Amino acid sequence: MNAVSVDSAKPWVVARDERAVALEVVLLKQTWVLPWSQLLYAEGGEDEVRLAFATHDVVVKGGGLDELLSALADQRLAAIREPARADRFSGASGRFIREIVVRSVDEDHNRG
Repeated sequence: MNAVSVDSAKPWVVARDERAVALEVVLLKQTWVLPWSQLLYAEGGEDEVRLAFATHDVVVKGGGLDELLSALADQRLAAIREPARADRFSGASGRFIREIVVRSVDEDHNRG
């Protein structure tokens, strides 16, 4: 089992010793577990990061997300959590997640 960092300054969990097998995306009403083996690519910067998996796209908005990209590159990111509604606009600075959106790739194809 992976040992994880429980750094309260970061709104995500990073596996310390080895790569995580999957990314757990915890939303307010639903949780997704997406295997790293299905990650196609990740892109982004300070305020937004997009992860493209074979079946789903995950968009994370917030601040200080460039550090999130480092954990993604190593596939050591174990979990990200959507903030409670009251915490989304609390004037947070530094490293924070404001919003996470998970979309099925099939949903995107059906819209076009």
